[in-house]
Amino acid sequence: MPQPYKINSIEEYYAAYNKSVQDPEGFWDDIAGYFLWKKKYDQVLEWNFEEPHISFFKNGKLNITENCLDRHLGTLGNKPALIWEPNDPEEHHRVLTYRDLHNKVMQFCHVLANNGVKKGDRVCIYMGMVPELAIAILACARIGAIHSVIFGGFSAQSIADRLIDTHSECVITCDGAFRGNKEVPLKAMVDDALIGCKFVKRVIVLTRTRTPVSMIKGRDVWWEDEIKKVESNGQRDFPAEIMDSEDPLFILYTSGSTGKPKGVVHTTAGFMVWTAYTFANVFQYSGDDIYFCTADIGWITGHSYIVYGPLANGATSLMFEGIPTWPDAGRFWDIVDKYRVNIIYTAPTAIRSLMSYGLGPIQGHRLDSLKVLGSVGEPINEEAWHWYNENIGKKRCPIVDTWWQTETSGIMISTLAGITPAIPSYATLPLPGVQPILVDDHGKEILENEVTGNLCMKFPWPGMIRTTYGDHERCRKTYFTTFPKMYFSGDGAFRDAKGNYRITGRVDDVLNVSGHRIGTAELENAINMHTGVIESAIVGYPHDVKGQGVYAFVIFEGSKEDMNMVRKDILETVTRTIGAIAKPDKIQFVNNLPKTRSGKIMRRILRKIAEGEMHAIGDTTSLLDPAVVTEIIKGKV
Repeated sequence: MPQPYKINSIEEYYAAYNKSVQDPEGFWDDIAGYFLWKKKYDQVLEWNFEEPHISFFKNGKLNITENCLDRHLGTLGNKPALIWEPNDPEEHHRVLTYRDLHNKVMQFCHVLANNGVKKGDRVCIYMGMVPELAIAILACARIGAIHSVIFGGFSAQSIADRLIDTHSECVITCDGAFRGNKEVPLKAMVDDALIGCKFVKRVIVLTRTRTPVSMIKGRDVWWEDEIKKVESNGQRDFPAEIMDSEDPLFILYTSGSTGKPKGVVHTTAGFMVWTAYTFANVFQYSGDDIYFCTADIGWITGHSYIVYGPLANGATSLMFEGIPTWPDAGRFWDIVDKYRVNIIYTAPTAIRSLMSYGLGPIQGHRLDSLKVLGSVGEPINEEAWHWYNENIGKKRCPIVDTWWQTETSGIMISTLAGITPAIPSYATLPLPGVQPILVDDHGKEILENEVTGNLCMKFPWPGMIRTTYGDHERCRKTYFTTFPKMYFSGDGAFRDAKGNYRITGRVDDVLNVSGHRIGTAELENAINMHTGVIESAIVGYPHDVKGQGVYAFVIFEGSKEDMNMVRKDILETVTRTIGAIAKPDKIQFVNNLPKTRSGKIMRRILRKIAEGEMHAIGDTTSLLDPAVVTEIIKGKV
């Protein structure tokens, strides 16, 4: 399906970018005209960054599911919307066409309504990566309920915190989930969370693992039984609730500096327009491409680029239940060949992990269907970029190294595949509609290039955060007060002579060593270039002379005969790559790093270890392997 807002050449990129700056309202009005509206908006944009107040497509009326499903039925009804690859490669996969998905969403809308869910209610969803997760999300959106997906690996306390914050009276979960060779007891985790959440009236449970679970009469119901009731009652179509452009679509929690998660709120029209527009342009999606995002829907990447963005474009989106290394490290490449995947979007952590297995797992795979490679989650280091380019893309697939955040809802700075130039370790240029600015620590704009500064946005975009749920002041203080009248991303960035951006890491992860600012991402990239280094993580710690010292946690799989020499070699690599000022003061070799199940390195924990504040590490239950923390503490240098 052609997208009128798709940029097809470098000339079109610059023309679109210039228009987006000179006439932003006209620019977004043109793009919004592609979507279905129940009532056209009165005003494209109303905003100020002081309150903050942002309103796009004011007084417009619509429902996002009509744009993701209904409007495709006439021309794409039989096209696969979702392809689901199960955890076990021996289990049969599932394909849901747009008509199939539409019908199942209609059914589950009736289930929600029959169980008391109505417009404006908050519904928490705690499920594995199964198609029913996407169905539940879309059904909430159609009925007008606000969904809040909780990653299916968080602890009972984390679930309870989110339930209490949203005051959700309905929870949707599974009996359990498969993840590699493990079964995750989701329903049991929900039961533990509900001990302190008596306000929850209904728990809808999908059968997946057939794990024995407790079902409480009057509260817990089986998904399958509720579907049978809908079928027996002859309930079919479910009219889409008319939503205002600025009605909340979902709440997604992200870590806060205070330790209390922030409920980031995104709204219906802006999120829809932004994710659809960015998906089409960054990945250059076309025709019958098979698109595979390896993320979990429990995170923003899955919301934007497994569900809403692809479906709004009539794309085929592949969901994967498992992990990249099970039953072996060739699983991603098995999937690529099995479905003839054209676009793959994954994380640098996954790439580096697969690198550690060598080229054996890639051998025997064609990978000739691939056209675009994507990277998301953190800056991809040069070594991983080149490995991805050479061994997966065969030097013929453009790589899009995307920078964005939960708070931005979609991609902000990235190469447009095959359109704008790619540079290893650079996110490169902002998308049309994005107006980045670098400022110094006093908030003064840095106009020249070849500089590093704090990355801010001086103008709104449709998909930006509107508030933090139940606490607008927290939103204001977190994002709009550090540098007044700007959105502060919390990241630092380097801008080269041609205006390309390279993200240097969180500003709170930028070290100040003897008056020199050293980005942790830059330093990690240098260490990872050393032969034998699989992955590294850098944090700062108090240093009597330098102010901050540099502590490096390094996974090393080369020869371990003389680790003292390895340390010296790494220091020499850093010296040659960045300079002697960036050399780590301490290097600790570790077997693993503390990561969430999505692959994010928990540098907060590493920082506490480096500072010797083991008592302040806090909850580690959301980690993929909490035992890693104990092991690292024992080996502290």
